[in-house]
Amino acid sequence: LDFLNIQKLNEGDGLFSWMALNDNKAGMEGINREKINKIILEASKGSKFYENELKKEQQVNQRIEKMMLQKAQITEQQFRKAEGQVEKLTADLERGRDLGRVVVHVDMDAFYAAVEMRDCPELKDKPLGVGSWRLLSTSNYHARKFGVRAAMPTFIAKKLCPNLIIVPLNFDKYRATSAEVREIFAEYDPNFLPMSLDEAYLDITDHVMHRQSWPESMRTYYLHSGYDQARQRPEEQPDADLSLDLFEDSPSASPSVSGPAGAVVFGTCAEEAVREMRFRIEQKTMLTASAGIAPNMMLAKVCSDKNKPNGQYRIPAERQAVMDFVKNLPIRKVPGIGKVTEKMLSALGIKTCAELHQKGALLSLLFSETSFHHFLQISLGLGSTHINRDGERKSMSTERTFAEMSSVEEQFRLCRELCGDLANDLQKEGLKGRTVTVKLKNVNFEVKTRALTLSSVVSTEEEIFAAAKDLLKAEIDHMRLCFPKSETEEHNEKGSIKACHFVLFQYT
Repeated sequence: LDFLNIQKLNEGDGLFSWMALNDNKAGMEGINREKINKIILEASKGSKFYENELKKEQQVNQRIEKMMLQKAQITEQQFRKAEGQVEKLTADLERGRDLGRVVVHVDMDAFYAAVEMRDCPELKDKPLGVGSWRLLSTSNYHARKFGVRAAMPTFIAKKLCPNLIIVPLNFDKYRATSAEVREIFAEYDPNFLPMSLDEAYLDITDHVMHRQSWPESMRTYYLHSGYDQARQRPEEQPDADLSLDLFEDSPSASPSVSGPAGAVVFGTCAEEAVREMRFRIEQKTMLTASAGIAPNMMLAKVCSDKNKPNGQYRIPAERQAVMDFVKNLPIRKVPGIGKVTEKMLSALGIKTCAELHQKGALLSLLFSETSFHHFLQISLGLGSTHINRDGERKSMSTERTFAEMSSVEEQFRLCRELCGDLANDLQKEGLKGRTVTVKLKNVNFEVKTRALTLSSVVSTEEEIFAAAKDLLKAEIDHMRLCFPKSETEEHNEKGSIKACHFVLFQYT
């Protein structure tokens, strides 16, 4: 039975394929996927993680069975009609194609791990994971060679890499470094959109236009060994290489010296502007970033992963260049297509964006109108060319990963801390909200979400906590009802809310 399960896992279409490693992450190229998947399966058996993954696998399989039954009932007439509708919609989308914007997605390389390696250089040559003893938030590139990646249970990561060093999360340090990076972003796009502490979207169309008339002096920077970038020549070591060489076999973030006394002169095009931005980030933080440059947000996001770590990639603003790029692009590389969607599309023989377009008529009959339109846009290399600004944001959140806890008082204390962090963020942005959502993950790796819409808008810690506490208490009471203390210790433990992931959203 075990041999058959592993065989199915490797083929990617069996019951246990859900447990297979997602090796799309940068730094995982060329790893022994078969060996790693076998270790993951063996290490997971009997665990709560395994049970929850198995349950999710079964749920997706049921959805696929239902979809295949629906597919078998499609008539020739329905299919031909769908083909005509897809052809018309494709023509409409093509007419609206916008190639006039220069959108950039910047992603810090293994951010949490890179900060820890920077601050503790003896870690840089060792496999490193950042998170708790229960769940990893990220891993460095040494660890990724063993198959260790973000959002992986730590017990599995340790089986894959017994020498893995686990460093606890330090959000104060990550926020401080992120703030330094964002100061640089703002010089290229004052209205950039941060997606998390380590990534952001920028529209540098206006910057590149103005840059064309800049004299060389405005595009000149100097290598130095401090944390702060400067436009003046450093007094010592003008040509010192700042990079800590945190990542092996990656292109150099620091460009070759092209001027006197360590001066670096950047050009006027979009690629040079982004290269300059990445150089300045490295000079200021001693960390590297990767970037994607494209006509829209979807493509920019995909491109930022193309030359990771410490590199950049641009798709020219030409339709044919875009279509050539997406033709053989695996669907899992596309933002928003996760494990569930990938498996459902794979059941229809769709693994690339080209196949997504080829089977457009079928998808229009099997998926919702919203999902189908999204698939069609992906297959054409289309995405948003308008980056939503802070004033348009619909939500704000704060999150923290921590060791499991049973104490109700401890859970409420953490809840209040998160409410305080969220209140501070809201007040900095001048925002208020009406709906509070608590999202947590328990020891069975089940994600629970509870929301409450208030009668009036709120923004203070006390106001948000009052709602969040009620939501958390309701979940605690529910679990106690389902698993009363009189039952076995196993049930008691299963029912308790020992959350390892807790997120608060404040919708504006």
